Amino acid sequence: MLSVRQANERGHFTGHWLDSYHSFSFGEYYDPEHMGVSVLRVINDDRVIPGAGFPTHFHADMEIISYVLEGELEHKDSMGNGSVIRPGDVQRMSAGTGITHSEFNPSTNYATSFLQIWLLPDKRGLTPGYAQKHFSDEDKKGQLKLLVSADGREGSVSANTDAMMYATLLDAGQTVSHEIQAGRVSYLHVAKGSVHINGNSLHSGDAACIADEPKVEIVGQKLSEVLLFDLPVLK
Repeated sequence: MLSVRQANERGHFTGHWLDSYHSFSFGEYYDPEHMGVSVLRVINDDRVIPGAGFPTHFHADMEIISYVLEGELEHKDSMGNGSVIRPGDVQRMSAGTGITHSEFNPSTNYATSFLQIWLLPDKRGLTPGYAQKHFSDEDKKGQLKLLVSADGREGSVSANTDAMMYATLLDAGQTVSHEIQAGRVSYLHVAKGSVHINGNSLHSGDAACIADEPKVEIVGQKLSEVLLFDLPVLK
């Protein structure tokens, strides 16, 4: 079974410095039909104007992934971490028992576009943690590159959750596939471009949830960037 959600069906928030599309219920946007898929609870497609950003705020008991599509994002947190992440970087923040952090666009000229992704942790009350790693375009071209996993396999960033996050960059006509194991479900988010997913046409901002099928096949229609999440079926 494949369920498609188009980009224009997402929640939308706009302010003087932030333009954000919410794949799932978040903040003032509430849709009981879209509360998340398995342990994946947030995909916010955020665009931040130059010199602005999220002031210091608190999180707990969540694995938070930041994935920059364009521009730069400056991060500071209460653990003493400070960095600027750029396209290709994957940042994981384990909020655990509690952490404060801020995120700003340090540029004075260019907007920042990034995906904010939240995954439920395996356990509550974990010790907060931080990790960051760069994955080149070559790592992702024409293949599904594992970016995040529970055990850090294949050079991925480890996270305290039973989820795997992959990314691929596809030219027109390129194809990648992913087998869906028993007891798992796949969720795909098209970050850029246009693709066919199991025969369905999806464009930038569109998403698809695939369950009870043996595999997912992604075919590029033009230069595209896609994230794929391999998630447990929750009981």
